[in-house]
Amino acid sequence: MEAIERHKYAPDVSFDGGDLDCGGGLLLLIRRHIDPLARGGLLEILSTDATVEVELPAWCRLTSNELVSWTKVGRQRSYLVCKGPFEDRGRTMAPVGEQFRVAVTIPGSLPGPASAPGIAPLSVMGIGSWPRPRWMLQAVHDRLEGRLDDAEFQATADDAVRLCIGAQSRAGVDVLTDGEQRRDSYASFVGGLLDNCQLIPLSDLTAMVDDSEKFERELRALDVPAAEVRHPVVYGKLGRSRPLAVHEFEFASSCSDKSVKVALPGPYLLTRTMWLDCLRERPYESRDELARDVVRVLREEVHFLLAAGVALVQFDEPVLTEVVFGSATGNRSFMCGALSEKLEASVELDFAVGLLNEVVRDLPGERLGLHICRGNWTRDESAALSGGYGSLMDVLKRVDVGTLFLELCTERAGDVDVLKAVPDDKRVGVGVVNQKLDSVELVEDIQRRISEAINLFGKERVLLTPDCGFATFADNPVASANVAEAKLKAIVNARDLIGGG
Repeated sequence: MEAIERHKYAPDVSFDGGDLDCGGGLLLLIRRHIDPLARGGLLEILSTDATVEVELPAWCRLTSNELVSWTKVGRQRSYLVCKGPFEDRGRTMAPVGEQFRVAVTIPGSLPGPASAPGIAPLSVMGIGSWPRPRWMLQAVHDRLEGRLDDAEFQATADDAVRLCIGAQSRAGVDVLTDGEQRRDSYASFVGGLLDNCQLIPLSDLTAMVDDSEKFERELRALDVPAAEVRHPVVYGKLGRSRPLAVHEFEFASSCSDKSVKVALPGPYLLTRTMWLDCLRERPYESRDELARDVVRVLREEVHFLLAAGVALVQFDEPVLTEVVFGSATGNRSFMCGALSEKLEASVELDFAVGLLNEVVRDLPGERLGLHICRGNWTRDESAALSGGYGSLMDVLKRVDVGTLFLELCTERAGDVDVLKAVPDDKRVGVGVVNQKLDSVELVEDIQRRISEAINLFGKERVLLTPDCGFATFADNPVASANVAEAKLKAIVNARDLIGGG
């Protein structure tokens, strides 16, 4: 496209990117300004960097936005970009308004309920995620892309949560989750809620890394739909001026009298995800500096969740298995954080334990848990990591949480006998069905797994779950809602026959 003398259309929003190039922070500024626009909105980008003439049209093609026109006077260039196809211009779309931000502090004590209802031995519960209805998936995308305002999105999500809780209730579970219906994934969703953090398509990162060709090869090797999967990118100091999951709990608990569990991405997972050493521009000098702020915002969130009455807060740290098994196999696994910098395994594990223990410091361990699996983005068992818990036993012993949720149904988890070394003061959430299989396990097979867990840990220490969630990534569920309900029901039936209901 050739430069023209002046734009034919007036922009809705304009900003000056100065001499930044697309790999030096300009794309982050573009995302900050274009995401709040309605589809069809026009963004003017002022720039004096010559490389943008080539890189911006390529970015527009990659992200399905449209470069409408551009002008050039001396070094000064002006680019007019339409959010989505220009033919959408003029349609009535709901813009995303700026969120009102207020200061948040950690309460000195836990107000509200002194403690949540206790969770009985052999209680049945899901890990967290649940398949989203098709209309909920559309709402997630519409919200991310600025076509649906927050009130409409939350109302749609409320309906999806009601369906999810209804299915779990019919199955007879003892502890509910909201199915993470409001999240685009179990971890990256925080990028759309934390201050100075954005969710951008992985495809955007290719223009922001030192070696774009190497990065693209890695994405292809990991079979990542780079234009669809969104990744949190930090462009300033992290802050928590709105809840991450408290609102999820409040609505879920209003739908049932049963206890509710809430899952959060763990601090090591978030640090590994957000610290992309391949980026040219970073707001933090070091990974440790970023980790301190990650710990702070998670610690704030946990205080408010416990104060609100959450029965159990579960921290998801699947990337721990990538630390110990990813290097051993030579394979990279598409898990959040797998593309990030990591040091020698023992150093990383020490780092992870220290971060989580700081998040939960002085908080009641019986209401805190840690979930570890080996990846849940594909049904292909051969594509996921394999390895026993022996390599992670030091972590399981040292983390200051009362419950460990472990993937145990799949052969990839190795010999369960090594878990005899788990301290007696920790409960174990035992995976007794494989969420990736369409077939529902036989009740007698589930009974056998429950009995083995009771023999290993003692009845008082056992909780019962699937190996992982049913839809870790919104766009990539590993089971249908019908199969998910049937598997939970099968666990309940097996438990009741043993006599734990």
